[in-house]
Amino acid sequence: MKATFERKNALMELFKTLADSDQVNTALYEKLVADLGKTTTRHNEWWATMRKKYQWESAPDGRWEIDFDDCSIYLIRPA
Repeated sequence: MKATFERKNALMELFKTLADSDQVNTALYEKLVADLGKTTTRHNEWWATMRKKYQWESAPDGRWEIDFDDCSIYLIRPA
C-alpha cells in the first residue's frame, strides 16, 4: 500500500506541475492521467477490501489515513 500511496502522491504533484505549465506535452499529459486513474483505482480498491475484511466503521465525509511509521490506521472525521 505504501508504494501505491507514494506513487499517487507523486503523480498528483506531476499533474499539478503540468497543469501550471504554459507548454503541455499532450502525450505525457494523457499518459499521466491514465496512470493516475489506474493508481487511484488500486488505492481505492485496497481501502475497500480492508474496510470489508476488518469491518471498519465509517463516518459521513470521513477519510481513512495510514501512519506508515507504525502501520496504524485512523478514521479522520470532519470537525
